[in-house]
Amino acid sequence: MPRRIDIEGAFHTAIKHAPDGRRTVTTEDFVKHLALANWNWSFKEANDWIESHVSTFKDISTSEGQARTFMLFNPNGGL
Repeated sequence: MPRRIDIEGAFHTAIKHAPDGRRTVTTEDFVKHLALANWNWSFKEANDWIESHVSTFKDISTSEGQARTFMLFNPNGGL
């Protein structure tokens, strides 16, 4: 049975850490980790959750569609 607390955990698990310190998460990875926690969401549902619950990531997608990429940013003046 899915638990709401697992949604945030799936998001944090889906974050990729680059050697230069950049942190990104893709909708595809987030949905994949949600499925492991028994949440079967569409890309749209995952994007809507990110947009409404995560204020420290911004959309850096280079193409249109629901398969998006979000990057951690510093809202106080830096990336």
